[in-house]
Amino acid sequence: MAFESLAAFLSMDGHGPYVWTCYGAFFVLMAVMMVWSVRRRRAVIESCRRRYESLESRDVGATTRAAATFTRVNVSQD
Repeated sequence: MAFESLAAFLSMDGHGPYVWTCYGAFFVLMAVMMVWSVRRRRAVIESCRRRYESLESRDVGATTRAAATFTRVNVSQD
């Protein structure tokens, strides 16, 4: 084993505070990024759902009224 005891492993010949601070910062930042990603994904999905529902409600209104009128045209071929 590289270290004689757990205390020697944690101190790492005086470099322990730097090493463990870096590991701690890494894991904290990874957790923050994961939470941010999940929240952002939910917000995007909610935004898409709201946009879809608004388009759908707009389409329902369009089907109740005539969008265009069609008249028969007699074309003579002379």
